[in-house]
Amino acid sequence: MQNFDEIRLTGLTVFGRHGVFAHERENGQEFTIDLRLRLELADAAASDDVVDTVHYGELAEQVAAVVAGEPVNLIETLAQRIADVVLADPRVQQVIVTVHKPHAPIELTFSDVSVTITRSRQGASQ
Repeated sequence: MQNFDEIRLTGLTVFGRHGVFAHERENGQEFTIDLRLRLELADAAASDDVVDTVHYGELAEQVAAVVAGEPVNLIETLAQRIADVVLADPRVQQVIVTVHKPHAPIELTFSDVSVTITRSRQGASQ
């Protein structure tokens, strides 16, 4: 059985134009992204070299580009697009993506709306 370590990136806030309403596409709003990557980090710990791990600064830039990029109707779709970017790195065995939409067009008082998805590489242990 393979052990998995985690890299977490939380609170990445990016302006995007996602939503089903025209005003959401026109005006845009901030989205906040949380990521949990499950992967083996023993090689990186042993080498002390960033090339042996997921560079979280570069990953943040890639995820920000998705959020700031082509609009989608649903944050579920946005979360899937982000998961696809993360899983493009073959070292990542599983990713948990949460997309927060704290300024969702809800006519009641609330603090946040979010969607969380978990995606795994085929054959990865859970």
